[in-house]
Amino acid sequence: MTSHDFTMRLRHHFDQLCSRLMAGLTPGEEATVNLSAEETHFVRFNGNRVRQNTDVTQITLSLRLQRRGRTVEQSCSLGGDEVTDQAALTRLLESCRSEVLILPVDPNQVPIENHGVTSDEFRGKLLTPELLVQTALSAAGGFDLTGLYAGGTVIRANRNSKGQNHWFSNETFFFDYSLYSGPQAAKGCYAGSHWSTADWEVNLQRTQSMLQLLSKPAQDVKPGAYRTYLAPRAFSDLLGMLGWNALSAAAWKQGRSPFKKLAEGAVRLSPLLQVNENFELGLSPRFNNLGEISQSNLALIENGVLKTMLVSSRSAKEHGLPANGASEAEAPRAMDVGTGSLQEAEVLKELGRGLYLSNLHYLNWSDLASARVTGMTRYACFWVEGGEIVGPIRNLRWDESLYSALGSKLVALTTQAEIDPAVDTYFQRALGGCCTPGALIDQFTFTL
Repeated sequence: MTSHDFTMRLRHHFDQLCSRLMAGLTPGEEATVNLSAEETHFVRFNGNRVRQNTDVTQITLSLRLQRRGRTVEQSCSLGGDEVTDQAALTRLLESCRSEVLILPVDPNQVPIENHGVTSDEFRGKLLTPELLVQTALSAAGGFDLTGLYAGGTVIRANRNSKGQNHWFSNETFFFDYSLYSGPQAAKGCYAGSHWSTADWEVNLQRTQSMLQLLSKPAQDVKPGAYRTYLAPRAFSDLLGMLGWNALSAAAWKQGRSPFKKLAEGAVRLSPLLQVNENFELGLSPRFNNLGEISQSNLALIENGVLKTMLVSSRSAKEHGLPANGASEAEAPRAMDVGTGSLQEAEVLKELGRGLYLSNLHYLNWSDLASARVTGMTRYACFWVEGGEIVGPIRNLRWDESLYSALGSKLVALTTQAEIDPAVDTYFQRALGGCCTPGALIDQFTFTL
């Protein structure tokens, strides 16, 4: 069965299940149903060999039932068989009915409404499993390649008892990998919807070049503040912290937002910084779990000024704010950061003397009030002198305020941006990601 056949068959199956469920609701009951499904081919590589090669098909359905001011939500797995799945959904409804009777009234319950009908399908062109292994390993040559390839169709759908009907399917892949030379490693990621062997080879060659630079003499960098270049993926790691309550309206109103000063106009970021929620990237559906539709392109930060926060309907009701289709988590789902004027070929020259960081990890807030973040450097990170890479550095801890790093210390952004897709596969393949340029930051602070 092709990916398109899987999508069409599941869409019909979902519609049939929901139609029967909605017809069986009693007066006073309203329901929303969300579908998460995937048909994915996974290949795990280690030591330039295939260690795991498998296909995964899974379908999960969640039911949100509302009755007399109370809300309950439960989920179950489906197998694709009409009779079996209908029975499972009937049991799920009965379980929700039992639980909703004992719950207290929810004062901020968001009523179920009809937010319309949408359908977005993004078809891709992926390699067959046989060609994938051959192509990946032959291009890697004698390098020690380790990583995970995941490719196939991911589906999200939503229906409710008011007539709402949304469908989103996306046929994509990612190859999240590392190349090793003894204990040293350089990390790369190739992702998209249409596999290109030429693009894969270019991606791999860039990672190989980074790995070869790791053979230069190691540099002992002392704690201090250095001019620093964050490659697109490292900058994506840093900006990922915006999804940790920085842009959440609920967090701001509840006094736990790291961007409180920004939200209240006490500070502003660099005029170079433009951050949008851009669903035109095709990384995530525009509808949330309530079926509310976000704008295709929503400005979050414009010329360094906070334009809008992400406001869910629940936060809107609780705090008297206008909702904008945000998810209940109020985190960006398709963040798009505007590019700048720094040419990639000029990065080392403009950096001059300082640090070139390809990846960051272990990020966390170190001081919410000042939007201060701490983390570690990772993989291919280098000391640069005179616009030339001198050698790799040992892993360093850094600690820097986003008000500074994205504000007065932000020197330039590159002309090109790269998509950093969500590569989580816990329970299911994640959707989302962000598109970021590289960033040149002055006096970035390193503590260890």
